[in-house]
Amino acid sequence: MKQLTKRELERQDLVDNSIFELLQTINPSEKEIEWDIEMIGEVRDVVSKLFVEELKLSSEKKFYPYING
Repeated sequence: MKQLTKRELERQDLVDNSIFELLQTINPSEKEIEWDIEMIGEVRDVVSKLFVEELKLSSEKKFYPYING
């Protein structure tokens, strides 16, 4: 079974952590935002669509590596 490489896992971590940091930074309230991978995934999908389909800066797999399955 194919697994993601260390570099691909690091890319996933970079994207997810960056989105979480962004959400914390722009949070207009004092309420703490908990880590929620579903919420992060929703934002990631929008950003991916922007980079891949609209700006054509990257492939989907290069932006956020995954295994076809």
